[in-house]
Amino acid sequence: MDLQDRVTDLESRLAFQDDTIETLNDILVTQQRAVERLQLQMKALLKRQEEMGGQFESSEEEAPPPHY
Repeated sequence: MDLQDRVTDLESRLAFQDDTIETLNDILVTQQRAVERLQLQMKALLKRQEEMGGQFESSEEEAPPPHY
């Protein structure tokens, strides 16, 4: 294999690696956005649960009805 063939082979590999890295980067960006959305949804759900939990706690602290 002469020098020109080796250079051509290396250039081909480099182009393939560049394409692979770009594809992986795009996937990573998409996943990061999804994670951020899920984190926001989780915070909203936790806040809602805390708000609703306060409603249920107040009813549990009440005395039982007189027929008990």
